[in-house]
Amino acid sequence: MSVVQLIYASRPFGFDQAMLNGILSQSRRCNARDGITGALICRADVYMQLLEGSAEALDDTYARILRDDRHLEIRRLSYHTVTDRLFPRWAMRDDPARSWMWSQAEVANGAIDRATPVQALKVFERLAAEPERGDALRDS
Repeated sequence: MSVVQLIYASRPFGFDQAMLNGILSQSRRCNARDGITGALICRADVYMQLLEGSAEALDDTYARILRDDRHLEIRRLSYHTVTDRLFPRWAMRDDPARSWMWSQAEVANGAIDRATPVQALKVFERLAAEPERGDALRDS
């Protein structure tokens, strides 16, 4: 089975820890069921998510995300077939947006809208290369 990788970004609506916990809980449950792995980078001004799985599972998941009122201004940054999963052991790894990523001012000025698929992927490649923050976060 070929693996498709999808990267999208959105602006959170009503961001707080309780909402984030709900998104992560739902994502982990649905992703494990659907054979999807990935990572979510989040902060008050941006969600950026990489999902990996079958094209059908990703298309269904992305359609649910498009209908989810916790996301505003959703834009697909990348969608392509890959040889290997970047986050094979994670139904959904989560991390706060890093300082090496775009600043809030850069996001407000359209940095994500101007990001190429390669630039978006590099954010997740860098995250995947970082040590995991502990077994408590492993979810698959």
